[in-house]
Amino acid sequence: MIDLHCHLLPGIDDGAADLNVSLEMARIAVDDGIGMTACTPHIYPGLFENTGPQIKRDVERLRAALQAADIALEITYGADIQVVPELLDGLRSGRMPTLHGTRYFLFEPPHHSVPSGFTDLIFAVLAAGYVPVITHPERLTWLDEEHYPWFVAAVRGGAWIQLTSGAVTGRFGRRPKYWSERFLDDGLVHILATDAHETHHRRPLLAEGRHAAAQWVGADEAELLVMGRPRAIIENRDPATVPLPPALSARSRSCGGARAKGSWLSRLFSGSNGH
Repeated sequence: MIDLHCHLLPGIDDGAADLNVSLEMARIAVDDGIGMTACTPHIYPGLFENTGPQIKRDVERLRAALQAADIALEITYGADIQVVPELLDGLRSGRMPTLHGTRYFLFEPPHHSVPSGFTDLIFAVLAAGYVPVITHPERLTWLDEEHYPWFVAAVRGGAWIQLTSGAVTGRFGRRPKYWSERFLDDGLVHILATDAHETHHRRPLLAEGRHAAAQWVGADEAELLVMGRPRAIIENRDPATVPLPPALSARSRSCGGARAKGSWLSRLFSGSNGH
């Protein structure tokens, strides 16, 4: 399996506190069947001022430590990028890194406040050729019946959705579990990831999420969530060539793929109020 959202780098954000924690997290991941992890620390201006070049250097140091400890986990880089107005400029400059240097990047909405210009920003990065992977929408405290259509429109417009493995299994409580199941049942989910931060409550466990998701989408689709689509991201494949989530499969045949740009995409986004 491939985990594309994990706070594995030591001492860089609210994830692994030190190298020992990073190494123990890596051991847990390998034992769970994870073969590759993207180290994705927060980029949150004013709180976590991480940058692409710095993250890449830290990944190289951690890779050497993993090899020295004989831990067979392949790692790469990325970032959990908070929704900010300067997002597109940050992606273009490399200050805000994409996943493994591809067109895909982790797009983190604020947890507790409804973001202004949410759909406008998604449209802008899609139009620029990037694919935002919206992280853990099921855990947002402001997600409700009014705002759920924002994510439906975003997915139909070409954005991807990443659910947290532990949210699907109930580790984050009843509400995130409900919304996880809602996204899965509606066929809108592209990938699962651990969003692991440490070795106790936020562990890098992905297999249990795959198993829980399979109850809603079937074993083949669950495998796409943890292997097929994450591998497509690492390979920087055009989203039009990647198997779509169930809700989009039939639609793609009539609309020319999930990333099609043009008037229909504008109509989708104009139908949800991002302000």
